[in-house]
Amino acid sequence: MTDTLINGEIKNTISVLDRGLQYGDGLFETMAVCNGKISLWDAHWERLTYGCKQLSMPLPDKETIEKEIDLICDKNKDQIKYIIKLIVTRGEAERGYRFSNEQNITRILTSHSWPDYPKEYQTEGVAVRYCETTLSENKRLAGIKHLNRLEQILARNEWDSDEFQEGLMLTISGDVVDGTMSNIFAVKDNIIFTPSLTLCGVAGVMRKTIINLSKDLGISIFEKTFTKSELEQADELFLTNSLFGIWSVRKIAKTRFTKVGEVTKKLQEELVKIRCK
Repeated sequence: MTDTLINGEIKNTISVLDRGLQYGDGLFETMAVCNGKISLWDAHWERLTYGCKQLSMPLPDKETIEKEIDLICDKNKDQIKYIIKLIVTRGEAERGYRFSNEQNITRILTSHSWPDYPKEYQTEGVAVRYCETTLSENKRLAGIKHLNRLEQILARNEWDSDEFQEGLMLTISGDVVDGTMSNIFAVKDNIIFTPSLTLCGVAGVMRKTIINLSKDLGISIFEKTFTKSELEQADELFLTNSLFGIWSVRKIAKTRFTKVGEVTKKLQEELVKIRCK
């Protein structure tokens, strides 16, 4: 299942001079579609808006994007759940790093089948490892979903077995940041902690949703810097992602969790109520 719209046209090729291809000069959003609607669309658009600002790149017209999303949704109306990926690049330009003041951005929308995650990942949790590939620190790029994913690609390919379902990435100094495709949360004494992303990492849409949801439920939540040792001493750990929602961590390094924690379970239950709104 793959449908593609490029600048509103049904095609699957872009110019070799597009800066997204040449330099990874752009942003993307991977979005869950539930019953014909983008889940957490406002949060995805807010992050895209912030990303465009950080890259000094024009923001695409929201109404145009929404109409193009509707076209894909209409074509896939028989599907209950699937994925739409939105890519925005700085567009076609001549060779060289410097970009012109006049930028003709490229809009790419693709649809994909829903990933076949085993149900036990949700109900029993997943095993997680630490990655050797570290994250570079750059305040201007921290948090945004830019197209340069080489660090995550290298980190994810450090293992090829089913023993682990995710890998956690660290800074050069050894602080925990996030997963290759997720954000990490730790629960200690019924208080939730998640790594600060001021220097690197991706500020996931689901991460923000869980932060807001926790506050609504009256659960204290803080962003901080913490080490592997602090992470492993938590009472509960869980991962978040815009597609799978929340996965509890059942194993990390030598630390094992015998069951899904009560705070994690509560958030999983509450998240089901809001995901398609």
